[in-house]
Amino acid sequence: MTYSRILGTGSYLPDHILSNAALAERVDTSDDWIVSRTGIRERRVADAADKTSDLAVRAAEKALANAGVDKSAVDMIIVATTTPDMVFPSTACIVQDKLGIPGCAAFDVQAVCAGFVYALATANGHIQSGLAKTVLVIGAETLTRLLDWEDRRTCVLFGDGAGAVVLGASDEPGVLRAKLAADGRYQHILNTPAQIADGKVAGTPFLHMDGPAVFKFAVKALADIAEKTLAEAGVDKSELDWLVPHQANVRIIESTAKHLGLPMERVVVTLPEQGNTSAASIPLALDAAVQDGRIQRGQTVLLEGIGGGMSWGAVLLRF
Repeated sequence: MTYSRILGTGSYLPDHILSNAALAERVDTSDDWIVSRTGIRERRVADAADKTSDLAVRAAEKALANAGVDKSAVDMIIVATTTPDMVFPSTACIVQDKLGIPGCAAFDVQAVCAGFVYALATANGHIQSGLAKTVLVIGAETLTRLLDWEDRRTCVLFGDGAGAVVLGASDEPGVLRAKLAADGRYQHILNTPAQIADGKVAGTPFLHMDGPAVFKFAVKALADIAEKTLAEAGVDKSELDWLVPHQANVRIIESTAKHLGLPMERVVVTLPEQGNTSAASIPLALDAAVQDGRIQRGQTVLLEGIGGGMSWGAVLLRF
């Protein structure tokens, strides 16, 4: 049987750091207010000249280098993003062009903050079915461009960045189980409802979020899908080495860890320095823990995320 394993990870963060103190000069907020409610202290903001594909390419190049895989071996590119370069073609096709590897399959996945786990599960399915052998899976966002900088409920939360993994065919299990879910009945609590019509932007182009409703939904949904993913894989909570969650709110992360019986020392948290980078947050956190040596080969790692849709999912790995 063919399995898939993560061969390497990579990430990229823009240089510009936007601190809570700097935000407090633009909107009615404070460092104490933001930290106490979210755990965020600063976030990165992409340069105006950089597109989402540029961030994606930088993360992808690092992942390929760390995996020791030549880009010519890539036979599929999947980009999870909420902030594509344009309506079409896909950001994945643009990334493919910038990497200089024409011919392989390339497409985007849109599941907002759950996008990376959706993309990773999709890549795993393609490898297991024999449709691909080496897949570049990228989560990349320039989400700060969707923010109303006068809305303190949302502008304090998000940042820009990109993370990537190289997923390759293997004789040994790497992805142990993937589980995805969505419930469109809750689309109203987290969305950006704009669309292009008749040459104009119709509807608001700013991100809208009902914070309390999202929090309540996320806590339950993430706990449930973590339980189900572990159960279907036949893995006990006690066997988990690491949790790498979507970085949205420290209280949601702590709630999930408590439910799994994991101390926070075994949870990867990049939220204070990066904010919520949507589809990029999980691969950014994963790469941080791989590069600093916390996550080691052979360890059992649970990735999980939730975003607009509402969409959520988890991937259990033997790293």
